[in-house]
Amino acid sequence: MKNNKFNKKLVQLNNQHIIILILSSFAFLLIFLRLFFLQVINNQTFKKMSDQNRIRLIATEPIRGKILDKNGELLASSKLEYSLIIKPQFVTETKWQEYKYSLANLLNLQIEKLDLKYYKGINNQKYSITLVDNLSVEQIIKFKENEDNFLGIEILRKVKRDYPYKTLGAHALGYTSAITNSEYKILSKKGYRLNDLIGRTGVEAAYENYLRGEWGGEMIEVNANGNVQKSLGIKPSKKGKDITLTIDLSLQKVAEKVLQDKKGGAVIVMDPRDGAIRAIASKPTFNLNFFTKDFKPEKEYNELFFSDSKPLFNRALNAYDPGSVWKIVTALAGMESGKFPPSTTLQTAPCIVYGSQCFREHNDEGFGLIGYEDALRVSSNTFFYQIGYGVGVDEINRISKILGFTKLSGIEIGDQEDRGLIASSEWAKNGRGWGKPGKTPWVPEDIASMSIGQFVVQTTPMQIARAYAVIANGGYLVTPYLSKLGKENASYKQPIKVDIDPKHLQVIRNGLSKVVQSGTGVSMNYGSYNFPPISGKTGTAEDALGGPDHAWFVCFAPSENSELLVVAFAENTPGGGSVHALPMAKKILEEWHKINN
Repeated sequence: MKNNKFNKKLVQLNNQHIIILILSSFAFLLIFLRLFFLQVINNQTFKKMSDQNRIRLIATEPIRGKILDKNGELLASSKLEYSLIIKPQFVTETKWQEYKYSLANLLNLQIEKLDLKYYKGINNQKYSITLVDNLSVEQIIKFKENEDNFLGIEILRKVKRDYPYKTLGAHALGYTSAITNSEYKILSKKGYRLNDLIGRTGVEAAYENYLRGEWGGEMIEVNANGNVQKSLGIKPSKKGKDITLTIDLSLQKVAEKVLQDKKGGAVIVMDPRDGAIRAIASKPTFNLNFFTKDFKPEKEYNELFFSDSKPLFNRALNAYDPGSVWKIVTALAGMESGKFPPSTTLQTAPCIVYGSQCFREHNDEGFGLIGYEDALRVSSNTFFYQIGYGVGVDEINRISKILGFTKLSGIEIGDQEDRGLIASSEWAKNGRGWGKPGKTPWVPEDIASMSIGQFVVQTTPMQIARAYAVIANGGYLVTPYLSKLGKENASYKQPIKVDIDPKHLQVIRNGLSKVVQSGTGVSMNYGSYNFPPISGKTGTAEDALGGPDHAWFVCFAPSENSELLVVAFAENTPGGGSVHALPMAKKILEEWHKINN
């Protein structure tokens, strides 16, 4: 019995040893497989992870290319700026209470502003918060001497966009801002980094690939403590290319100045021979340097993005009622239709009735029996009512399209550009864009309004510039551009010969010359300026939105072989184009005359 018990215990003991041996073998096998997986199968993966822990990239931000005017004057550049940043993950709120007083005393800063930026950054869950922008040399030195006392706070070098003239040419130049997290998912494939600057509007956006440059950096090896051991190679960052615009700074300054006392408006100065833009201004405007700030005050931000005045909106590319500057289109429609040849004369009157409305002459008297040239000279409404009614809406629409209306101009900065509206019978039949098809037919009152550029006609200052360039250059539709690089864009087109009889264009040219010689634009001749012969057209337009009248003036000089074309538009500035818009254009011509003499 005792032997049996002993044998049982011996068997049990042997079984335990076997189980332990099996378990040990299994554990060894698992360890072996794990090591095999780590060292053989996944060797490259973990080597890469090891290298990532061992090797660091110190990235070098590229310098964005400069933007220059046609004479090499600086309009936009990049500058190095040093900012004081805090990494909140390394600084407790308790520690911050200590740091802020020390920083304020050391760098002569306001504690309240430091606190505001710190807590705003914390609330936005930022990993890096900018406390102070644009540190002075003195502030940099003082901090560097004491940086061991401020763990988690450091100086960061930033490349900032700088616009020396602040608001000048804001809508044309455009601005840059940091890419967002959502944008990064796409743009990272193109070499962008998080918070990289990217052109948002204007030239900055149109020529982003040309201006941006390429990142560089230095690969370094560090030890387990993060200390640098050696450099593994340097790839210099590649500066963006500079771009020269067609803009003339001196003309741009005057274009901005003539808008200062206006509620809103736009000025376009263009070479009518090829479409080169010499100046383009819009009011209200904005300070381009606002977008370079890391901390943007809420009030300033709201004024830019939510103000009723819409300062970011480019008036030069927005559509308005053109008023009498449109009359050249109606005149060409009359002649091109064959119904009213160049020799046509018509009796003007105090008013002409269409439908249920009496459409008046602007002098309330009429101008007697006159032809095209004099009708343009005195800007007769009743003359053009008769022409428009006689040829019909679709003929006016056809001629307008030949002159570039209803289309985008092709300018590089056309992201905000409006196509405008030129009525047609089909448009009316289809509901006019707001009604039910068949319920908004064409009525006699429409043709009267259309004939003088009101109500059913909406055009941009840029479209007006293109149309008048056709008259100035003898029959070519140009594509406006801001850089000769624009000619490389797919959208750019060489000047196109229009399908309009040159004799008819000459009639218009003669009429526009008379406008300045003795018509509604005669005040252009007042003063001691020895201008070459100038041709132009005044315009006063009712605001389709119900506001005060708009003022227009378009001119080109010299009248023959024209070199310069000016469109001056004063938004909601009642009093007439000759009173408000003409003086704007005159100051542009004065500067141009000074430059060339």
